[in-house]
Amino acid sequence: MKLNLKNPIVFFDLETTGTNINSDRIVEICYLKIKPNGNESARTLRINPGMHIPEEATAVHGIHDEDVADCPTFKEVARSIANEIEGCDLAGFNSNRFDIPLLAEEFLRAGVDIDLAKRKFVDVQVIFHKMEQRTLSAAYKFYCGKNLEDAHTAEADTRATYEVLMAQLDRYPDLKNDIAFLADYSSFTKNVDFAGRMVYDDKGTEVFNFGKYKGQSVVEVLKRDPGYYSWILNSDFTLNTKAMLTKIRLRELTH
Repeated sequence: MKLNLKNPIVFFDLETTGTNINSDRIVEICYLKIKPNGNESARTLRINPGMHIPEEATAVHGIHDEDVADCPTFKEVARSIANEIEGCDLAGFNSNRFDIPLLAEEFLRAGVDIDLAKRKFVDVQVIFHKMEQRTLSAAYKFYCGKNLEDAHTAEADTRATYEVLMAQLDRYPDLKNDIAFLADYSSFTKNVDFAGRMVYDDKGTEVFNFGKYKGQSVVEVLKRDPGYYSWILNSDFTLNTKAMLTKIRLRELTH
C-alpha cells in the first residue's frame, strides 16, 4: 500500500510539558515527511520549553529538565520547522484535538507566520476510534501485528501512526486512499479555530462551541453582547482562538 498523495504529508508527534494547549510547551517534536513519489525524510528535535517539565509529564515520555537544558527553544527552530511543513498536509494520532492546536500556539508565540488552516489534517486516532476504540499501542498491535516498543517517544509514535494508517487503508475498503477524504473522515467537527471553541454549523455559520452561547452564531452574539469579545481576549483561551474571533469581528465591522 502506498499513500495516494497530491501534496506531501507530514506525520508528526509532540512530547510536551503537559496537556494544556494554552500554557504547556513542546519538549520534543518528530516528523516524518512523505512525498507523493514515496520518498521519506524524518527529523527529531528536542526542545527547551523554558519551563520546568513536571514529573507527571516526565513519567510519560521520560524527558527531564537536564535532557533539554542545552537544546534550542521552539522560537529558535520554528522557522526551519515551518519551512519543512509549508505546503504539506498533516497527520497524527489525536492530532486534531491536541498536537495541531499546540503546534499552532507555539508558532504564534514564536512570531512565525504559517497558515495551517489551509492544510488537510488526518487524525489516525479518530479513524481508529470510529472503527475499533483503542489506544495507539493497541492500534499498532491490532493493525500491524507488532508491539510498540518505546511508546511515548515522539519518534516511535510518529512511525507507528504512519504504519497504522497504511494498515487501516488495507483493512477497510470504505476508506479511500485520498487525503481529502481521510481528513474529512477523521474530523469530529468543522472547527473555526484549532481548539474547537468555535465551529461551523450545518449551514456554514460560525457558532460558539462552549459556554452560555454554545450553538449560537458568533456574529449575532458579538452584536448582542460586545463585552463577550473582550472577555475572551482577556481570558485563558488560545492565541489562535482569539485571532480567529478577532478576524470574524473585523470582517463584520468592515461590511
